[in-house]
Order: sequence, then C-alpha cells, then structure tokens
Amino acid sequence: MDCIRQQVRPNKSTELVNENIPNVELLVIDETGTKVGIISRREALFLAQQREFDLVVVSPESKPMVAKLMDYSKYRYEQQRKLREIKKNQHIVEIKEIRLSPTIDTHDFETKLKHALKFLEKGDKVKVSIRFFGRMITHSEVGRQVIEKFIEAIGTHATVESRPKMDGRSMIAMLSPNNPL
Repeated sequence: MDCIRQQVRPNKSTELVNENIPNVELLVIDETGTKVGIISRREALFLAQQREFDLVVVSPESKPMVAKLMDYSKYRYEQQRKLREIKKNQHIVEIKEIRLSPTIDTHDFETKLKHALKFLEKGDKVKVSIRFFGRMITHSEVGRQVIEKFIEAIGTHATVESRPKMDGRSMIAMLSPNNPL
C-alpha cells in the first residue's frame, strides 16, 4: 500500500474559502448582498465559479453556515488595512521609572520632576522609586517624605495610582496621567 504524504504549507490559510468549506448546506448571499437561498456546497461553488467570485464563509457558527460571494483577495486586503489602521491609532501605555534618593538635592529633584512630567504628558505611567542602601532603611520615613514631596510637586498632572509603600529595600509609588492620549 502506498503512503500518500500530504504537504502542509505553513502559510496556508485556515479560513473557510472555496474548497476548504465542509460539505454542508449553506445560506448563500451574492455579491450585491441579496440572499440566494440555502443550497449545497457543490451548487454554491458552481455559482461562485460562474460569477468569477470566491465563496467565503462569513458566519461559521450559525445554522446553516452563511457564505458570501466575494473577491477574497480584496476582502483580505481590506481586513489587513483595517487592522493596520487600528494598530496605528492605538497608544501603548508604558511604565517609566524615576529613581529618587533620600538625600536628593533640589536641582536633581527638579530635573527628575521635569522628566516625570514629560512622561505623563506622553500618556505613560510613572513609577517613582527610592532604593535604600545599608543603614538608610532605618530612616525610611525620609524616603517617604521625598516621594510625598514629589507627588505634591506633580500636582494635578497625575493621579496617584498607589501611595508610597515598601517593597523589600525599595519604596515605590505609581502615578498615572490625568489626560491619556
């Protein structure tokens, strides 16, 4: 007995188009949008071939399956274009980290504040953190005061998502923008 090997193409579409449609009764809609009726797959494929269109299943879960006569390559192109447009218009929120020190100087503090405001204007969240080294951990209230001062300085540009809290040897607070893009 001969073994027949079926080649599987990695890019082959798994969509229900033309011969990929199972042998069932289909509710067929023609290219203008009018119902042709419930006909067999063979008759529907013959109708599509006559009119030089593809038979595409648009609703596989319904009983009977709904198939439409259309130019499949044009349909796929339109779908891909819509997806590209959606991706182009969406904004991915990133989390930017601002690291402070319990002994931060005023100029450094203002620089970090400007960076945080720039991130918030772009619509990104800001994670404000202070890492305590050595014996600094015994004076964590100094770090809390620095973060609270930082939150006050940002003012109405951000909403405090989480207040300063200890996480191991770090103190962390999360800020989110008030006017996301």
